[in-house]
Amino acid sequence: MNSHRTGFSLVELMIVVAIIGILAAIAIPIPNFVSMQLKAKRSEIPSNVDGIKTAEVAYEALFNAYVDCAAKPGATSKTPVVWTVTGDGFSTIGWRPDGDIRGSYEVSNAGPTDFLVTGSGDMDGNGAVAVYTATATVNTTLRSGDENVY
Repeated sequence: MNSHRTGFSLVELMIVVAIIGILAAIAIPIPNFVSMQLKAKRSEIPSNVDGIKTAEVAYEALFNAYVDCAAKPGATSKTPVVWTVTGDGFSTIGWRPDGDIRGSYEVSNAGPTDFLVTGSGDMDGNGAVAVYTATATVNTTLRSGDENVY
């Protein structure tokens, strides 16, 4: 009697299940990747406002004065623009971003005891301009715009 069995062995089925699991693990995070990119873009402005504040405080510790920094306009769309280096207040305090910018930054009301850093921009192109501020004594705060930052 010739008993020839047809079908798949348990090992073959386990290999197929493993391959499907790997493909599913690769396919699922793609929407999360887009979300993470958006979060990274949205974090540019508060991060740069923190950096400008730190540079102002350090400059004041050395020279006993704060510096006004004229507005540096950023991108008007989601595409970043190049930060141009000129002999402005940002150069004086020794701050520049780590790459291209999407937001607009300025330091105003720099007096003997305080300053106001303002950063604004529409990072995700949804029409809501997020405005962040910081002073010598107040950490970076969202003033208006996109509240779903993190």
